[in-house]
Amino acid sequence: MKIDLTDTTASKINKALVQGRRDIGTPAVGMVLTLVIVTDEENAYDALKAASDASREHPSRTLVVIKRISRSPRDRTASRLDAEVRVGADAGTGETVVLRLYGEVVDHAQSVVLPLLLPDAPVVVWWPVNAPLDPAKDPLGALAQRRVTDTYAAEQPVRELGARADAYTPGDTDLSWTRITPWRSMLAAALDQVTCEVTSVEVEGEEFNPSCELLAMWLADRLDVPVKRSLSSGPGLTSVRMATSSGPIVLDRADGSLATLSIQGQPDRAVALNRRDTAELIAEELRRLDPDDTYASALRFGVERLGSGGFKSGSLAGGSAGGWAEGSGSAAATAAGSRAAAFRAGVSGSGASEADASGTVDSASSADSAARTSEAGGSDAGASAAESSPEASAKESAKETDKAPATPADLAKRVASK
Repeated sequence: MKIDLTDTTASKINKALVQGRRDIGTPAVGMVLTLVIVTDEENAYDALKAASDASREHPSRTLVVIKRISRSPRDRTASRLDAEVRVGADAGTGETVVLRLYGEVVDHAQSVVLPLLLPDAPVVVWWPVNAPLDPAKDPLGALAQRRVTDTYAAEQPVRELGARADAYTPGDTDLSWTRITPWRSMLAAALDQVTCEVTSVEVEGEEFNPSCELLAMWLADRLDVPVKRSLSSGPGLTSVRMATSSGPIVLDRADGSLATLSIQGQPDRAVALNRRDTAELIAEELRRLDPDDTYASALRFGVERLGSGGFKSGSLAGGSAGGWAEGSGSAAATAAGSRAAAFRAGVSGSGASEADASGTVDSASSADSAARTSEAGGSDAGASAAESSPEASAKESAKETDKAPATPADLAKRVASK
């Protein structure tokens, strides 16, 4: 059921929603959230179709905000609001209101949307194209718990990632991140099957694809290993190669639908890695309304190292300390070798210092020993000289005589003298 309203107000739109539910026999409101889509006329149909398909999993009230550009100066000053209310089969499992804003009301879209939000229900705002640089500070974004953008639709996706990192607020997310969820799940499952240590990673994909950069940053952030970004003809992500202590692990998808998982010592396996449509991506994002800390960590990791317009082959490398370095894998290896050489040089230098210090101590000990030996030698020499003099010999003889036991003749002489 469709109800067209021209030059209307938010109050009349609410009345039309209530009347539409009564006409189709479902007066109760069974929606779980409000999804606000901010787009232009060109992309409105595709965005609305994706939201309608996602509403089968998440019944919601969908508000499509289309800001129309007025051609003449007179039309720019005249404010007008047109609405199209859809309920029943025309709106999937929820309700849909298409809002077309003209004139000055374009700059006050939040005033139109606010009365139409479901009470006591979460709000999600999605920009299919032309997302603001800071979604949380946008008047419509400030109404939402979750703000969904898509850097793939930007003119310069990699530079857009840098802007998203600078303006990140808990609750922000990106459909480019949602696209790599199956890849992240498969790679994590592959590492769970073997006991090994990952030493390096190579991510291969088409140029100017932000999903490839996000996957590379996620791997470098979580594994803390060098990551190399290589280019391919696509479509999208094509392969991830992880060098481990037990052999390589390769996840390769050449045709965009079926991938092959290769693990050393195990047979190759075919896994489904289809490129999902927008409806599936939106449905996944609506499953969780809390901040995505993993996305925030990957987005902020090394974004300042990203070059404008994408990477060239081998231009992205992660350091062992968890940072990014621009250059090839050999450059990273050279840097690691330099650090190791510096470490070895430092160890050698400290060892030499310790040896020098121990040598100094040993020299001092030797000098002390020599001094003590000299003193002892001098005493012995003095004693020898004293023994060799005649006076000393006489005195020693007298002492020995006094100490000798007296004979009977000596006793008689002593008595006679007394």
